[in-house]
Amino acid sequence: MCQTVDLRQAVLARNDDSARELRTALTARGTVAVNLLSSPGSGKTALLEAELGLARRRGVAVAALTADLATENDALRLARSGAPVKQVLTDGLCHLEARMLAGHLDGWLPQDCRLLFVENVGNLVCPASYDLGESLRVVLASVTEGEDKPLKYPTAFGLANLVLVTKADLAAAAEFDEAAFLASVQRVNPGVEVVHTSARTGDGVGALLDRALAVLDGAEPHRPVMAAVAHGPGHSHGGHHHAAQAPR
Repeated sequence: MCQTVDLRQAVLARNDDSARELRTALTARGTVAVNLLSSPGSGKTALLEAELGLARRRGVAVAALTADLATENDALRLARSGAPVKQVLTDGLCHLEARMLAGHLDGWLPQDCRLLFVENVGNLVCPASYDLGESLRVVLASVTEGEDKPLKYPTAFGLANLVLVTKADLAAAAEFDEAAFLASVQRVNPGVEVVHTSARTGDGVGALLDRALAVLDGAEPHRPVMAAVAHGPGHSHGGHHHAAQAPR
């Protein structure tokens, strides 16, 4: 049992080293990475497609990398936005790792890219522990998933810099208890911002883009208490993130 724990800690330590290297490289080129985590079926791809389309209309240089166990369906959907998109098939691996991400970005990421959106594998367990060199970690949950989702997955929600509620147009039909959900979020991540969105109606679309652009311009993202406990004061989940300031 101890050997298993030691091995996991060693793997995470190596990943943290790779994440710091990648974050430094992205910052040097003026790119901010946004790590999107959610359960399967949360509406993450639909919202990201809308955000990418909005970014393109605003003239913001964006790109997206999407990871799945199989199929290229999400990449095909995201490509409709007109943004550069790359599909990564993990061949059964339930999460992305920093070194894996860096390898896929090498030679592909456009030089003028200011915002890189990484759609992680649909899973709130494995991806939560792996820093990808992002400057903004976003966790999404749909109104159909239950108000206690943050309590069931405290690491994922507890390390988020931003929480997005998706499919808000279905809240009444799903009998979504907003107050209970917000209380659950604040219990594991006090002070984190929660934004309600609907890709179908357009409500809240643009909030993710705006928050990412703010980080690009130097704004400090929310610092989760859980991350401070794990890494010390002044640190986010993967180390202190110095946002890149670059022209859009």
